[in-house]
Amino acid sequence: MIPVKGYKGQKVAVLGLGRSGLAAAAALVAGGAEPLLWDDSPEARAKAEAEGFATSDLARNGAFDGVAALITSPGIPHLYPAPHPIIARAMAAGIPVDNDIGLFFQSAASTEWAEMETPPKVVAVTGSNGKSTTTALIHHILQVAGRPTQMAGNIGTGVLAIDPPQDGEVVVLELSSYQTELARALTPDVAVFTNLSPDHLDRHGGMGGYFAAKARLFTQGGPDRAVIGVDEAEGWFLAGQLAQGPGDDRVIRISSGQKLDSFGWSVFVRKGFLAEWRRGKQVASIDLREVKGLPGAHNHQNACAAYAACRSLGLAPRLIEGALQSFAGLPHRSQLVGERGGVRFVNDSKATNVDSAAKALQAFPKIRWIAGGMGKDGGIAGLKPFLPAVAKAYLIGHSARDFALQLGDTPHEICETMDRAVASAAAEAEAGDVVLLAPAAASFDQYPDFEKRGEDFTRLVQALPG
Repeated sequence: MIPVKGYKGQKVAVLGLGRSGLAAAAALVAGGAEPLLWDDSPEARAKAEAEGFATSDLARNGAFDGVAALITSPGIPHLYPAPHPIIARAMAAGIPVDNDIGLFFQSAASTEWAEMETPPKVVAVTGSNGKSTTTALIHHILQVAGRPTQMAGNIGTGVLAIDPPQDGEVVVLELSSYQTELARALTPDVAVFTNLSPDHLDRHGGMGGYFAAKARLFTQGGPDRAVIGVDEAEGWFLAGQLAQGPGDDRVIRISSGQKLDSFGWSVFVRKGFLAEWRRGKQVASIDLREVKGLPGAHNHQNACAAYAACRSLGLAPRLIEGALQSFAGLPHRSQLVGERGGVRFVNDSKATNVDSAAKALQAFPKIRWIAGGMGKDGGIAGLKPFLPAVAKAYLIGHSARDFALQLGDTPHEICETMDRAVASAAAEAEAGDVVLLAPAAASFDQYPDFEKRGEDFTRLVQALPG
């Protein structure tokens, strides 16, 4: 646990008692603060009380008297589409509002760090797509290299629940826009921006607000090294704002398709080969085509981001190359879950929006595509350029019929349920086909989350005969 600094002997309100909220409360107690806990859910309050915490209704008059700060969970809106009433009360009273990420950066560094031979470092990863894979890949590479490392944030453990970093350790954090937009302190040593595509726009008041939330990771404190994906205009803009000029190697530009050979430091993939360039010269190359855990251009971008981050930490190219080969991938993200009769079954349940589904559809040449669920604005109209790779679509969930209307001449079948979709796709697939779950939709019509949807797909695949 990371004890929270700066609030010893003070009252600190905590709103939202999920994983991050309870971890923040425990870390506040460890730092000598008195947390006042609240959640709108009676079940969440009962769980907190069962763990020994006292709850206090933050909506009552005078609830913020003598309170030094309000710590809120990422999922609770503080501005758009409207502030949560308790957050609005805190802001009206002039109470600082923060989250567990801000508390982590405020508290993680200790006086002992100055006495360590190699002070710990923090790598923080954000972006619309690929940030979980990139975070896990950096963590994996560090483990293979024998560097002490912990992974936390939007993936795995809450940031305040990790152990205090030790000599030479690297903490790798995945940070969502919900986390970066509110944290009052953001000071990673290395910050990574993978890409940007429309998502959570109601929460951020539009695309500009969404990008601004991501960009705070780079502008709030200023990392020593910034790894920036430049496959969208926002990435080019951010890199240009951070760099003093094209030769500034504090900014490492990355791409999954563009040649970037005129900058101080860049990493890019072309035709399946990763290349690292520094000051006009190529210094390393890696063949990614046979790396099974990283299929497709989107994963090649993730490989570039992880490679660049690890190079900035001093790891050698050949060591990184070996670690890439042994990376198994993450569940529900281009995950190979079975192979029968030359047909591969790939679980990309995390592809909950059009952009991530597009990346999945570009990763394989002949696809039996399982899609559908709770569709988002625009449905799958944006996937039209990638439909030639689809031999047939098998549509499930609430949006199945809406999606069918947007498929044009692409053969399709309305299956409604996952079991019928898997059975039909498996029966019709031929050797060389990929049965791909890439829903391009949320899961909440049939499953509590994308993980449960992916687990159901995996279970059904593993139960297939032969």
